Amino acid sequence: MKHVVKRKGHTEPYDEKKIYASCYFACMSANVPEQKAEKIAKDCMKKINNWMRNKEQVTAHQLYAVTVKELKKRDKNAAFMYETHMDLS
Repeated sequence: MKHVVKRKGHTEPYDEKKIYASCYFACMSANVPEQKAEKIAKDCMKKINNWMRNKEQVTAHQLYAVTVKELKKRDKNAAFMYETHMDLS
């Protein structure tokens, strides 16, 4: 099972649904049409799953950076929303 090392040092299982949801939410926040947002989220999720394929563990920061990179390829406004909407807890 693949794991993500969170900012506070604990790990949690990698969940592709979280990648999809965060990309989709960023797109919707950037006023991307729903159908396009779904495609962007699905494409990003696939690319990140491929990137994760040979990794057992990554940091949340690494996952964040790859997600931003993939979003920027597809929609710069959505990438901006993703980059600036960090969880502060």
